[in-house]
Amino acid sequence: MAFDSWYDFIDMGGYGFYVWLAYGVTLLALTILVMHGLRTRKQLQQQAVQQQQRQQRLARRKQQERGTA
Repeated sequence: MAFDSWYDFIDMGGYGFYVWLAYGVTLLALTILVMHGLRTRKQLQQQAVQQQQRQQRLARRKQQERGTA
């Protein structure tokens, strides 16, 4: 479908509001999904680091207990 002007392109034969609204809602949903995924990834990385640190502390305590016993 060819458009004669930018107005015709934006108007989309009278359906422009619905077409652009659909694009906007889709873009918003994709943006929210990406942001949520990035935030979740960051939280999981932080939790993994904390868990590793805990395990290292526990291992050091066990070594200290064995050394004093």
